[in-house]
Formats: sequence, C-alpha cells, structure tokens
Amino acid sequence: MKQDLTVANQSKASSKDLFQQACEVLPGGVSRNTIFRRPHPHYAAKAEGCYVTDIEGIQRIDFANNMASLIHGHTHPAIVQAVTEQLQRGTAFTMGTEVELRYAQLLCGRAPGFEKIRFVNSGTEAVMAMIKAARAYTGKSKIAKVEGAYHGSYDFAEVSQTASPDNWGDRDKPASVPVAYGTPESVLNDVVIIPFNDPTRALAILDQYADELACIIIDPLPHRVCLAPASEEFIKALYLWTRKNDSLLVFDEVITFRNYYGGSQENYSVRPDLTSMGKIIGGGFPAGALAGRTDVMKVLDPSEGKMLLPHSGTFSANPITMTAGLIAMELFDQSAVTQLNHLADKARQQIEQAIKIADIPACVTGAGSMFRIHLKAEAPQNYREAYMDTKTSGLIKTLIDYLYDEGCMMINTCTATLSTAMTVKEIDHLSEAMLKGFKKIKPLL
Repeated sequence: MKQDLTVANQSKASSKDLFQQACEVLPGGVSRNTIFRRPHPHYAAKAEGCYVTDIEGIQRIDFANNMASLIHGHTHPAIVQAVTEQLQRGTAFTMGTEVELRYAQLLCGRAPGFEKIRFVNSGTEAVMAMIKAARAYTGKSKIAKVEGAYHGSYDFAEVSQTASPDNWGDRDKPASVPVAYGTPESVLNDVVIIPFNDPTRALAILDQYADELACIIIDPLPHRVCLAPASEEFIKALYLWTRKNDSLLVFDEVITFRNYYGGSQENYSVRPDLTSMGKIIGGGFPAGALAGRTDVMKVLDPSEGKMLLPHSGTFSANPITMTAGLIAMELFDQSAVTQLNHLADKARQQIEQAIKIADIPACVTGAGSMFRIHLKAEAPQNYREAYMDTKTSGLIKTLIDYLYDEGCMMINTCTATLSTAMTVKEIDHLSEAMLKGFKKIKPLL
C-alpha cells in the first residue's frame, strides 16, 4: 500500500470517526451492505485510474471497480470532460435529448438481438422491467431462474439467491427460498428454481410449468452461482424449450456485458429475446437498460392503442448518464475488450500458478475480464458445489482482508473485475499478494 500524505493531511476526520457518525443516521452506518467491513469501512478521498485513496491517505488498487461498474477505472479524462460540459447545459429535462438517441444507436449496434432499447436507472430496475415486459408479452405470471443467481433486489428476481443446505431442497426440485423476511408466499409460488448447467434436470422441472412461465432468466456467467460460463448445451436447451412453450429466454447481462463486445451472448448460437444491462453502460453513473426484440419491446410503446406495460422513470436516460455511458462504451471498442480480456487471462494464469506454489486446495473460475477464487480443489459448476460453509466463508474473508491490507480491493466473494486502466504491473501485484495470502491461510485449511 502507498500512503498519500497530502490527502491524509487534508482530512479532518478519520474513517473511524465518520463511521461512528454514520451509525447515528444510517442503518449499520452504510447505504449499501457491499461496503461494510469491520471494524469500520474506509472512506474514499479521491481516485484516479485503477487506484483509490482513502481519507487516511492509503492508496489501493481497485479490483472491485464499484462492483464491476467502472470499465475504465476512475475519473477517465474523456468522460470527465464530456460530463462537465453537459453539466453546464443541464442535468435532467422533461424532454428527450439527442445523446439518448446516439447512445441507443451505439448499443443497438453492438448486439444483433438489440432491435429496440429502453434506458432505466439501475441493473435491478432493468431486470424488473424485463420480467414485467415478459409477463405483459406472454400474459403469464411465473418466471424461472437459476438457483443462487443474483439478479438485483426485485422480490421475484432475488428468490433462492441465498439458499443453503438447510432449505434448498432436493436437487431435482429446488425450493423457492426467500431472501428477505416477510417476502409474500405468492412471490415464492411464482418463481421456479432450476439448477445451473444441468439441462436434463432443468427441463424436467420446467415441463411441470409449461403453460405458466413468462420467461426463463439467465445470467450467462453468474457471479454468485460459481462464475463459470453457462454451457452452449444448457442455453440452447432452454431456448428451444421457450420456443415450444410460448415463453421467453431473457438474459441478465448487467455484469457480463463487459466480457465481450456484444455481451456474453456472443458466445451462443441462439439469441435471448430480451437483455437487461447496467453497471458499465453508465460510465460511472447510475444506469440500466432493457433491449430486445421489437415485438416484445412494443409492450412499452406509448404510441400503441393499448399499452401493455406503462413505464417511466424520472431520471431514465438523463443526459449526464447518457453522456458518460456513450463515451465509456465508445472507448470500450473491440480492441479494448480484447486487450482487457487478455490481461484477465494473464491474471488467472498467475493466480493458478500461485495456488500450485502454495499447494492449497483452491481454483480460479471466470471469463472475460472477471475471475473468482474458490477454496476448492475442483472448479465448482453450480451453486451447490460453490456454496461456502461457515469455515470456508471465514477463510475467504481472511484472504480478502489480507489482500486489502496488501493494497488490493476485491469484491466480497474474492472476485475481481478488471478495468482498462490496469496494466501487467497491477496484475503482478495482485498475484504476489495472492501467493502470500494463500500461504497465510494454508495452516487454517
């Protein structure tokens, strides 16, 4: 870690002091649980490129990138300049803007299945709109999703996100498990859970609800499940099932759109009917989008005589986000995608080598510019194989805390998402810290 004494000297309060004040006005002292850490979170003072400096003046490499949303790291000059210029013209209007159109054209040009697009304000909102659009189009209410998959905080989308051996039920018929206390039983009844990358079991479960499912929602590289890619066999089987049963196959690419120029759906022979996006498409600002087939997206069309899904949002397609997103995605062209993915390949290779040197039961999963560390000898292929018991969760936390102390910020599942601001220098630092961390936890395994 590097200390910036200028920042430290400017700070009038420590992170500990700020957290104590925050606990008086914020539940647990935070507005999002992902930044919570003991004994207290650290507070950012500034960031540039792939480095974040806290108010104590400590500098760390940002492998979390605000939960995968900063594809170019922090304060990219071109984005800062464009947003600054737009700020002077206005931040939100009850009117459309040309930049919304230009950005829609850019994104629709990146993926063949993006015939129409609608902008919203977050990934959660994009997934919610996608599910509601599928219901409106099909006239059906139930949805199917993969066990353990994270799709934001919409009641229906979050079912079985945190299932455990105590409540997840039989592998041939996984239970619909609530995340939040007080989730209505009716919500659980309208969500069908299927296992990941197991087409035989999945289709057997889906067949029981053939006339009731509006859509099957899939994250093609589900972070919370195991961060292994969905197989071609699995995706194609689900696609064909939806064609046979008048349902839709919808992709959640809120995180995975970063992995290829046209999103992770590039890897498959079939196209989803709808796709939700978020994170990187905001260029560092809150953003979401729903894109897909023209006939399905028509449920949102206010010019239709009978609008099946009335939808709006006060800050949807606001010019600040549209400007930042447009610049960010223009910069994230095919060359940038390829270069970043090659850097991630190098990181995975070096971490695998560190695992061998440390001689511990661990592995790396992932694709594109994302990877995750598991304290398991074999790479897990589904949520149940990736599930961490109390001991393993504790060891992962110990490893993450050690990496943090070594100047590497990770997502709390020991996952990294890279940015174009990174170089081999930062990857070398991470792999060296990983090796030390593996040796540190080895006696505890």
